[in-house]
Amino acid sequence: MSPARSGNSGAPAPEPDSALNAIVSPMEAHSSYKGDDWSPQRLMFHQNLESFAERVGLVVGLQSNGKVSQEQAYGQIRRIWKELKESKDALLNSTKEDG
Repeated sequence: MSPARSGNSGAPAPEPDSALNAIVSPMEAHSSYKGDDWSPQRLMFHQNLESFAERVGLVVGLQSNGKVSQEQAYGQIRRIWKELKESKDALLNSTKEDG
């Protein structure tokens, strides 16, 4: 058997400016919200949820590479979790008055 060669997956090579095409506006959702109960508040929370996931991934990456300690990473994730919870309370609980 021959050794596996890295970078030869058969997929086309990315275009040189593909990194520029990946820049997304903070107001633009990464994916569409497809819930049956669509509302502007739910769309905003969906965007906040995507942002939370992205930020947690960045913090975990920093911790994995030794740039921040586990305690610092935990503190940062806890802080952004509180921000997400406040967002949920403000956006989704205000529309839950149907009860």
